[in-house]
Amino acid sequence: MLYRRRSGSIAVLALSIVPLFQPADIHAPVLLQFSLKGKVAAVTGGAGGVGVEIVRGLAEAGADVALIYSSSQDAANIAAKIAEETGARVMAYNSDVSKRSVIAATINQIAEEFGHGRLDIVIANAGVCANVPSLEYTEETWNRNNSVNYDGVMWTAQAAGRVFRKQGKGNLIITASASAIMVNIPQTQAAYNASKAAVVHLAKVLAVEWMEFARVNCISPGYIMTEMLTNQPKKLMAQWLALIPGGRICDAAEFKSAYVFLASDACCYMTGANLVIDGGYTLL
Repeated sequence: MLYRRRSGSIAVLALSIVPLFQPADIHAPVLLQFSLKGKVAAVTGGAGGVGVEIVRGLAEAGADVALIYSSSQDAANIAAKIAEETGARVMAYNSDVSKRSVIAATINQIAEEFGHGRLDIVIANAGVCANVPSLEYTEETWNRNNSVNYDGVMWTAQAAGRVFRKQGKGNLIITASASAIMVNIPQTQAAYNASKAAVVHLAKVLAVEWMEFARVNCISPGYIMTEMLTNQPKKLMAQWLALIPGGRICDAAEFKSAYVFLASDACCYMTGANLVIDGGYTLL
């Protein structure tokens, strides 16, 4: 039981007495703590953009990785290439994060078949983006973003959480966005921004609720050179660059180490955090 004082009153928070997971050897050499050897991971949105680099990074760190995709025509080849380059097992699984029963079945299949009864790490990375003036949203266009960016994260998390609870330990990482804590300009992306803010808070809620059996954290990237960015009007690039103190757009490969960090025992006391990696964009 945890007691917290608020404005002269005492609020009682019913938290688990089970301590957060701690590795057997907290004094292991630091680079060994970053190893994911023997771990089984799954990554939604793993066939494009940052997702490919997340899959590659986890595999390079020693994990076997299930690459989950929805529409890529090249997912199997991407998985095979990363497997060949890293020596890890990497397999592609088609699924739809916007459909609760579908992603749940996929996560369960990965745990049972690919993981031989285990699933240690799940990265909820699938996301979409569209420029729509806020007064012009329809139910369809609003839902098109939120069904993936928000609902899809929840359904992925729920499926992963059930596996984690059953096995007593797990690690969920959510790809949010710097848009969660600021408003992108000049593009109009109310649905995207709001959905990313929502999943950051969702991660905090789950981190508390799942303290007995899982860690939950977010990574919030800034502007990354992926299709989500390059599909935007070219004239916007100069405006974005002018607002980034770092003076450049990030390469997707620069994010893989952050995901490995959160997935590893190197940060075993970190839960409910949101790592903002944006070249200083949100500092202005």
